[in-house]
Amino acid sequence: MNKERKHIVFLARWYPHRYDPMFGLFVQRHAEAAALFNDITVIYCQQVESQSRDASITPEKNEQYVIDTSNHKKFEIVRTLENNVDTIRVYYKKPKNKILSLIRFYRANMMALKIGCDKSRPYDLIHVHILTRLGVIAWIQKLLHKTPYIITEHWSRYLPGNDFSGFLRKFFTKIVVRNAKSVTTVTENLANAMKAHGLKNDNYVTLPNVVNLDMFHISEKNTDATSHVPTIIHISCFEDKSKNISGLLESLKIVDEKGIDFQCTLIGEGMDFEMMKQKAESLQLINKVSFTGLLEGQALADELASGDFLVLSSNYENMPVVILEALASGLPVVSTNVGGIKEIIDDTKGILVEPRNQEALAEAIIKMIETYKNYNANYLRNSVIEKYGYESVGKFLDKMYK
Repeated sequence: MNKERKHIVFLARWYPHRYDPMFGLFVQRHAEAAALFNDITVIYCQQVESQSRDASITPEKNEQYVIDTSNHKKFEIVRTLENNVDTIRVYYKKPKNKILSLIRFYRANMMALKIGCDKSRPYDLIHVHILTRLGVIAWIQKLLHKTPYIITEHWSRYLPGNDFSGFLRKFFTKIVVRNAKSVTTVTENLANAMKAHGLKNDNYVTLPNVVNLDMFHISEKNTDATSHVPTIIHISCFEDKSKNISGLLESLKIVDEKGIDFQCTLIGEGMDFEMMKQKAESLQLINKVSFTGLLEGQALADELASGDFLVLSSNYENMPVVILEALASGLPVVSTNVGGIKEIIDDTKGILVEPRNQEALAEAIIKMIETYKNYNANYLRNSVIEKYGYESVGKFLDKMYK
């Protein structure tokens, strides 16, 4: 190991895995950025309904080997090397009660920590992604071995209207945050919300999300052609409570009733996917909207670049990476003004409206249909390049690890 490169362990509560390759993709990108300048081991533990592996499930990328778990029949440990990131995933059978589930979760993480960080390869720092359980592990390691840890919080649970409750959760979260070397959030808005809950630390830092600038690109489109129909893009996990796809469809109905021509491509899948398709049909929008299902990698980037602007209708957010990806693709953005979105979207990049207001969202969409050609695609992309590329974020993290 290069002595100038530190060995950093990511303890990740969210991370892509064989059952959901998109889950916590932004954490994986942080790991890949950090791996440009340091040696990274990612540990992720996922409970499953059954230990038997479904043959239809896509295996981990570049799967190297499955560690023998004959002495741990309830655990399957898979170690891979993915884009220079040493990745250890532990799959374990879902227990019947919450206490056993908690015990098994901690046992799985400690097993993986022991495998990834033996005596020949000790770790210099733990980087916790998403509190609180993993933060407790990092705190205990600090008490036992004096190993420092930092926290990156992605979860919007601390924002107004969300659920950050329970005596034990609050008690341990305060201890974990107070003892961290630093706490990073992807927006100032989230940091302020955490501080409002009494989560004190002297070193709160805003950590940028990562955008793959090689993948997301500007596409040349002849928007001046008389046959060109404005194309709206929406990308989400199709969980209506937070993403408010139903509200977006209602806004599109208002636009349609005004006789304004458009097409809307809805990308993604999730728990409310079929319900949203049914709602589009009930609103008689079936000729105006299309549902692609899950798109990944270059297919996602190409579909995004083919659009004219992005629309997000979320009731609450932190900092959606898709906004950065849209800007990197030269697309302006219409979004609800929630979470930290206002920290990046101003009048030169798009239009913000208040959440849960379908009429206001419809008006913003109409305005964008009329004006999207006025936005400078290169300016939008350049606003992302300097701060959100892999190398920029990797250097940012390297400085934090020193």
